[in-house]
Amino acid sequence: MTTHTATSYDQLPIIDLSAADGGPRARARLHAQLHSAAHDVGFFQLVGHGVTRAETDALLTAMRAFFALPEADRLALDNVGSPHFRGYTRTGDERTGGARDWRDQLDIGAERPARVPGPGEPPYWWLQGPNQWPAALPGLRTAALAWIDRLSGVAHRLLRELLTAIGAPAGFYDPVFGDRAHPHLKLVRYPGSADDGTDQGVGAHKDYGFLTLLLQDTVGGLQVQREDGRFHDVPPIEGAFVVNLGELLEVATNGYLLATNHRVVSPPGATERFSVPFFYNPRLDARIEPLPFPHAAEAPGITTDPTNPLYAEYGYNELKGKLRAHPLVAQRHHGNLLTPA
Repeated sequence: MTTHTATSYDQLPIIDLSAADGGPRARARLHAQLHSAAHDVGFFQLVGHGVTRAETDALLTAMRAFFALPEADRLALDNVGSPHFRGYTRTGDERTGGARDWRDQLDIGAERPARVPGPGEPPYWWLQGPNQWPAALPGLRTAALAWIDRLSGVAHRLLRELLTAIGAPAGFYDPVFGDRAHPHLKLVRYPGSADDGTDQGVGAHKDYGFLTLLLQDTVGGLQVQREDGRFHDVPPIEGAFVVNLGELLEVATNGYLLATNHRVVSPPGATERFSVPFFYNPRLDARIEPLPFPHAAEAPGITTDPTNPLYAEYGYNELKGKLRAHPLVAQRHHGNLLTPA
């Protein structure tokens, strides 16, 4: 059931990144807004990012063409066949909080050759590997990889402005990204209400990287947990990305910046909802050092959850999440990594 939205939570903060190119007053205002949004909410809407309508339309056109393919064509890319967790996940096969998510999706990452971990190497190297692409839609590969490159640039710039906003060195985390970063793109369709009456499009969760930039359509359904503990709707804004901070930034700042729970409530009836989350993640072998910044003494500490341990090496965090979210892939390819029940 959709949570009632209180008046004070009608919208997330709206931040115009183009102010970074303005004079000192515009930049100071931008940094004050970023500081407040990241410290108090962990979510905001980003405009002025420079991504054009034509770029967005190119991706959405290719995405809708993919979901319009016959089911057999989509299932030919079933991620159960990929030890790297790449490809198509049919509706209901992904899990959040142990319950099924009522959506189907295509998972895409950096296009790199498979790296099978050798003896003594971390198992997270399984996450590096080739994507799966539909032969009938060669334009999808072009559009998706272009989107990864474009949004990596936006996220890089945003992260530098955010660190500046809290008084940290802007380029402190540049070394953990670069040409070996591990970005992740999902093309997601929510097909409407589940046949059993549950409304979990995707269950409540936090993202485990640095930043997420979400392109959502006009249907709505995204909800963010605010200070009152309740989940509040995020009304779509044309041309805006919904941005949220991942667990790595919460860990890096000892809780001063927030990674916030969010979820998607399934659209009613047979209404379809499309969304495109992009996850700005560092190298798999990156160790996330604590951020030096002047507000560190005010940091409350990170959220502790015994069921969700956080690791200093990024790859272990992502592998943990993938093994939980995609049990069929985990059972087929990574049974030796699963914790006995």
